[in-house]
Amino acid sequence: MFFELVPEQLQFVANHYMVRDSATPMQRADAFVYRRSQLVRAQKWGKSPLIAAFVCAEGVGPVLFKGWAEGGESYRCSEHGCGCGWVYEYLPGEPMGRPWPTALIQVTATTEDQTDNTYGALRPMIDKGPLGDVITRTGEEFIRLPNGGKIEVVTSKATSRLGQRVTFVPQDETGIWTETNSMVKVARTQRRGLAGMGGRAIETTNAWDPSENSVAQQTFLSRADDVARDFRQPPSDWRWTNLRDRRKILQFNYAGVPWSLANLASIEAEAGELSENDPAEAERFFGNRIVAGGGAWMPRGRWEGAWAGAVASESA
Repeated sequence: MFFELVPEQLQFVANHYMVRDSATPMQRADAFVYRRSQLVRAQKWGKSPLIAAFVCAEGVGPVLFKGWAEGGESYRCSEHGCGCGWVYEYLPGEPMGRPWPTALIQVTATTEDQTDNTYGALRPMIDKGPLGDVITRTGEEFIRLPNGGKIEVVTSKATSRLGQRVTFVPQDETGIWTETNSMVKVARTQRRGLAGMGGRAIETTNAWDPSENSVAQQTFLSRADDVARDFRQPPSDWRWTNLRDRRKILQFNYAGVPWSLANLASIEAEAGELSENDPAEAERFFGNRIVAGGGAWMPRGRWEGAWAGAVASESA
């Protein structure tokens, strides 16, 4: 069993692991252009399997910068307990990688059911592939890694696990992480732990309700230039309430992921049914658009216009 990245996913992975020209082998997070990344995509796009693959790599893979290759160097899985036989020969000038000595990964979401989106995809990736030679046992709540490392599940209720010196944190559905459910505090606490270890984070989410000031919204609007934001939105003049436009929106959102395109009729039916009772939520989840819910605080389109104006002002 193997997980093959489509081009849209590969671009996100490449951006997340982009190495600075000035990087040195002793650096961890500082070796990379981006301290953390944000991926905003529609429901059923495939965010959870992609993050599960990230967790596998961060757990035992060569995700830390080791130095620049001069030519003739290689990375061999067999030297790290894996029996798959994979060998990569570095080209001169390429960045070389090394694993974390002891990785501590927290798969985080608002509820245990939400964390299972990633954790449920992660366990068979390990158990049914060559990683089973390296990670010999996957449990219901945590996974032991070589050299004392661990992958664990964290929610807002698991306060005792917060504040640890984590190396990688995938934060799922940050569009619903708010002050009300205490997840803003969780996000900040985890980032402090990452800073202490030189670790990094990835947020994944659907589009958010702009009236809630979620973690996803704060990340997207932050002025920090070391955060990679990947938010691919359909053209604003396509109307969700128009059935022909809705089909174009869905085709746009799922164009790069063939597994969703193959089930587009089912996705369209689900989106249509949800639209009958909560069209704003349907447009956020499946349309991948920032749309206010029932408590809308501004007319439709005002948000997009204000954001475009702010970008134009900064560019001037």
